[in-house]
This record gives sequence, structure tokens and C-alpha cells, in this order.
Amino acid sequence: MSMIYHPATGIDIGDPEILPLDGKKLPSRAEVAAAASTMILSASGWRKVFAAHAEGDEVASWAASPTPDDSFSPRISSADAVIAALAAKAFGDFILSQGRAASTHESAPHAVSGHAASGHHAESGRPAVLLGIDSRPTGPAIADIFARVLIGMGIEPRYCFIIAAPEIMAFAGTAGRLPAGDQRRIEGFAYISASHNPPGHNGVKFGLATGGVINAAQIAPLVAAFKASVAGEDPAGEALRLVSAADENAVALCFEACASWKRQAISAYTLFTHEVITGESTLEDQAAFLDQLAETCARRPLGIVAELNGSARALSIDRDFFEGLSIKAKFFNDQPRLFGHRIVPEGASLNLCMRLLGEIHERDPSFQLGYVPDCDGDRGNLVFFDKAQGKARILEAQEVFSLSCLAELAGLARAGRTDKLAVVVNDATSMRIERIAGRFGAAVFRAETGEANVVNLAESLRGAGWTVRILGEGSNGGTITHPSRVRDPLSTLGAMIRLLRLPDWPGSPSLFRLWLRACGDEASFSPDYDLADVIATLPAWATTSVFEDRAALRVATADKVVLKTRYRDIFLSEWETRRKELGAKYGIAGWKAFATLGIAECEVDEDFAASGSGGLRIQFLDQAGEPKAFIWMRGSGTEPVFRIMADIDGGSPNDEEYFLSWHAAMVRAADR
Repeated sequence: MSMIYHPATGIDIGDPEILPLDGKKLPSRAEVAAAASTMILSASGWRKVFAAHAEGDEVASWAASPTPDDSFSPRISSADAVIAALAAKAFGDFILSQGRAASTHESAPHAVSGHAASGHHAESGRPAVLLGIDSRPTGPAIADIFARVLIGMGIEPRYCFIIAAPEIMAFAGTAGRLPAGDQRRIEGFAYISASHNPPGHNGVKFGLATGGVINAAQIAPLVAAFKASVAGEDPAGEALRLVSAADENAVALCFEACASWKRQAISAYTLFTHEVITGESTLEDQAAFLDQLAETCARRPLGIVAELNGSARALSIDRDFFEGLSIKAKFFNDQPRLFGHRIVPEGASLNLCMRLLGEIHERDPSFQLGYVPDCDGDRGNLVFFDKAQGKARILEAQEVFSLSCLAELAGLARAGRTDKLAVVVNDATSMRIERIAGRFGAAVFRAETGEANVVNLAESLRGAGWTVRILGEGSNGGTITHPSRVRDPLSTLGAMIRLLRLPDWPGSPSLFRLWLRACGDEASFSPDYDLADVIATLPAWATTSVFEDRAALRVATADKVVLKTRYRDIFLSEWETRRKELGAKYGIAGWKAFATLGIAECEVDEDFAASGSGGLRIQFLDQAGEPKAFIWMRGSGTEPVFRIMADIDGGSPNDEEYFLSWHAAMVRAADR
């Protein structure tokens, strides 16, 4: 037995015979504690730098200097291997504690046989979970550890290897709905990823059989269990016991089954995407809707540039999705780990796609759009050809989300669904969304930043009778379209395709016509419109990109309640000093403060500390009490930074800079 390779890519999966920990060279308790101290633990993901960078290792070409953050090393340290094993143990205990698994745990043997690992063991009652990784180099090393620990605990890991986050979640939701006793059923998933963080980072998202990630309340016991294991008498010895418990044959069969599970994931994701894009529940209605789109795209061609930046989407359904809709597509950097630029799909990371779209558009004007995903493929921001400027340009994240909301709300209007509509966003989303939603009679609800918060608020609203078709974090462009529970670039692109290519028929108008009608401007509709025409009609707001360097402050004050208390005192003084200037320049006459904690947003008056570690948004109002602008702050849950932003109605870049600079100065003063 030796190294097993992934058949489609040739990338190492793992060697079943080589333990990921050497019993003779285990790290000390202090080394494990030091490694664990840098790990961020949140419902959005557990993350840290995992790459064991050494001199001579390859680093990202865009890195200013060789550091582990930008390392392409596939190795992890022995201390980080211990951390991975203890994280896997916390997840395994969570799965075994679930109702269906708890009763069978006592009879499950500690080491799983080769037959059991193959997945055909419904009669044994052992729970199964999905396991997957994004395309960063340390993924296989961490997944190797997870697989061994789970197998040793009597859990079957169904390892999909490199897989996009929306894909593994769609697979989990599909397999999780199967009845108890069905051998295809799963109880959750573990996804090895650090999302948009640099390539040397990694981590894990834990999820349920619903296809969604574990929420903040559910993750708390896992965090506590992990911390207790790290602080135990012999964390390295415990980790060695955990990775040694699995039978080699079971590990080998787990690695060899990757291609089979991946094929099933592709099938589940394809069917799920059809449901998401069409909004239809039956296969017949979905097919009719997709055929209508494909016929329109065949008559009036649409081209898309896919610059996948070596992400997990390189092995996903994107190519087949476009072909099925008769959409022209050209792919670049479409092999896993073929990173051409920074992983975060913001700013300069979109320049290559923008250039490619411009070049291809010159030869074929039907190419109008391009997209770039992050490493796990759950977010894809867009570029488009702007005919007004005569060149391709980047769509800001807030613009992307605004267009998606416009398309989805217009789609509901087209289907005759107009009652009790809601859009759910994070607290850092531009108030442009309230303006768009208001045109269709929809309410906007805000949750604390964090995908799980937005998803859980939407579910709560649906339980109260609201129709929530679209939700997401407008600050990063991520679109979540029901019934999906995760951001997905295909959801975003699906909204754009429907916005541009659903036919304009009597009694069934196009989405853009419906938007213009809602704005009272249907007379300006032209049948040969493109995305630039739609963008020109969006409400004008100037908004900070949360991924700009100036929007991420490093603060020394660890206690964010203390920081916000100091900030309040500074703000109240500054308000008195600036209120005349704000009134003269922006028509601002008052303010309100809102705290977002989990799925709840509430007004807090002057008690800024009530926002705790959540989001704090100060909304500025005109004489009529209507919102004119806001400034926002929150400590990141996945990065060691304090994020800030500003949002101004009808503002210019200079206006946004005015508010953000003022806001940043107050945060820095509070930090001092």
C-alpha cells in the first residue's frame, strides 16, 4: 500500500500506511497550546495558518515576502496535526451525540473494518458524514487526520476530496433528507477550508444534514470541547491515539472512494442548482423554465468568462451548467491550485478577469460577464462590459448583491407572489437594498455579519409566514437563494442570466421591465438592454468595500465592549461639534444606533456597549427621519481585524471618504 492519488487531478490524497503523527516526535503541551492560541473559532469557520513554511518552499507570486500566510507548502506542523485531530474528535462527538447516532455508539467497534468504510453498512447503524476540502495545498493533510479520527470513532467519512462549498452542502442536504436506515443517508459534514483567506491558511466548517453550517449556539459546545482537549494533560498523546485507532484498510477504502462520492455530489448539486435557479419544485417545471432560458440565449447569445483562480470550482458543475443554458463560456485557471492572484475575489483579484473579458468582448460582443470565485467556491464576484465606458469594469460587491435582489424580487412579481416579502441581509449591507426592496413592497431584515446568522434569520422569518427568496451578505456580494443555505456564484449568475435573458412577453414581462415599472419609469424600457442599462437605474449610494485595507483596522483593545463604550463618548462629543456641518452638507438632522447580535437587530440609543461583540451601526437621519447614511463597526469572527464601513445616499467617493475617515479616527481614539 502506498500513496493514493486523485484520478482527475493527480494530486495526493494520502498514504494509508503513514500516520500523520510520529509517536517519537510529538509536540509538547506548550507547543500545542501556542499553535491553538492563533486559531479563530466561530460558527463561520475555525481558521489559522496551517502551512509549515520552510526556506525554499513556493509562495504566492503576489506575496510581498515569503511568509506562511502565502505559502503553498502542503505540510503542516506536528502541533497543527494535533489541533486537527482534536477538532475532528470534537466534531465526531457532536455527530455521535445526535439522536439517531447516540443509541448505536455503544455497540460500534472502535476500529472500522474495510467493509464498513465502503459505505454499505446501513445495518450496522454507524453514522456517516461527508468530508471535503477546498483546493489549498494543506487540505489533504488535514483531511487525512479527520478521516482517521472519524473512522476510529465508528463514523464513516464519505470523502469527496476537492469540492466546492455549495456542492458539498447541496449533497449534504440531499443525503440528509433520506430516511433513517437508508445507506445513503448522512448526519453532517466537515469541510476543510479557509474560504477567502490566503493559501497558507486553513480550517474547517462543521455542518448538519440540513446542508447548513452549525450555528453559533450549536458550535459553542464544540469550541468548549476542543479547548478542553487542547488544555488536557497530554493533548499530543490523545491525538496520536485518535489517528492510530483507524484500520489501514478502512483508511485506504475511504481514500479510494473519493471519485465515487464526488460523482454523487455532482449529481446532487446539479439537481439542487436547477431548483434554486428556477424557483420551481418539480422537475417538469424546472425543465420548462430552463428550456425557455436556453432558447432565449440561443437566439440572443450571452457569453461569460470564468476565471476560476485554481479554486474548488475547477472540479464543479460550472461548465455543464452554462452549456445546458446555451451560454458561451471561456474558462481560465480552471485547474485546482492554479492560483493566479490573491484568493479573495475583490479589487485587484478581479483585474485578470476584467482584462480577459475586455479582450474577448472585442472579438465577440456577446461576452458581457465574468466571474471570479474564492478558494472554496461559495462566492463569486463579477466583472461586466460597461458600454457607457467602452470597457470591462469590476462590479462592486454591493452592486452585485443589489442586482441579485432586484432580479429575485422582480422574479417573484413576475410569478404573482407579492405578499409578505422579505430580504435578509447582514448589518454591513448598503441601505440601497431598502430602496430596491421598497419598490416591490418587500421588507428588509438585518442580522449580524456571518452567513449562519443571515440563514437562521431567514428561516425564522419563513416560519412566521414571510417569503424570503433572497438573502446574503451584501458587503461581500454573496448571494444565497432559497432553498440554498450558502452563497453560490451560480445563484448570482443565475440571477444575472434571468435578468438579462428571460423573455419579454405580453402578460409575462422581463425582469428589467418589471423593475422599471416598479420605479414608475416603464416608458424608458428598451428590448435590447444590457447590464449597464440596469445598473444605471440602481439607487445611488456610495459604500465602503469591506475588503479595502482602510476598512480593516488593527486595534489593541481586546474587550470590544470597552472599545465601544469609549467610542460612544467620543462620538457624542463629535456629534455636537459636527452636527451643523453634517446638516449643511448632507441634510443630516439626527441619528439612531442599532446593535446586531446573531439574528436580532435592535435600537440601542446611546448604549453602544449593548452591541457586545456584534455589529454596531449608527444611522444618520434627515429632517423627516429618513435614513441618509450610516457608519458601522464589528470585530471580524474569522480574521484578527476590526472592520468598519460607511454608506451614504447619493454620495460621491469623497463623501464616503469623509464619513469613513471620521469613523476610523474615532475608533482609533477609542482604542488609545
